[in-house]
Amino acid sequence: MAQELADTLNLAEIRFIPSANPPHKAVPTVSAQQRAEMVQLAIADNPLFKLDTRELSRQGASYTIDTLISLREELGENVSLCLIMGSDAFSKLDSWHRWDELLNYCHIVLVQRPNSQTQAKLSDQLTVFLTDHYTENSDDLAEKSAGYIHMQQITAQEISATKIREMLTTGKSTKYLVPDKVLTYIRQQHLYSLAQIA
Repeated sequence: MAQELADTLNLAEIRFIPSANPPHKAVPTVSAQQRAEMVQLAIADNPLFKLDTRELSRQGASYTIDTLISLREELGENVSLCLIMGSDAFSKLDSWHRWDELLNYCHIVLVQRPNSQTQAKLSDQLTVFLTDHYTENSDDLAEKSAGYIHMQQITAQEISATKIREMLTTGKSTKYLVPDKVLTYIRQQHLYSLAQIA
């Protein structure tokens, strides 16, 4: 998905930013540092991809707004930033910390989960937010540094982190779903094993 979006939207780079303390999820069974190391292994061969560990060095909950403010301070006001998220995550955006300020710092690029049968209903607030900021034209993302919401179709590949973790814990093969270097790391670190979860 990341490579396809980089090509389609002509993105200069894609940063992968592991969340240290995600406020909307249960505490991960794998440490933030281990997740960052797996990301680095997975993206090492792609010059467009970059691991960004700023959330790992920040105390407290990992709020997206804080990350975007930090990126703006680093990159300046004129660089176009796109926050890539699944449409399922967008349907809960109004529960995020300072969600209504996100578009001051970035564009939001929404991607539909492959073979998603149901479209999550948006709250009235989110419906207005989407309508007020939506653009069909992906070129708009390069014209301004922030402020738009764009939906981008991608090739359907039914791969989810949740499903991969389930396969690993039950001993099923994840070959071709996870890079070989990451699978080797998971085995070496004994991650996602039944013993660890029990």
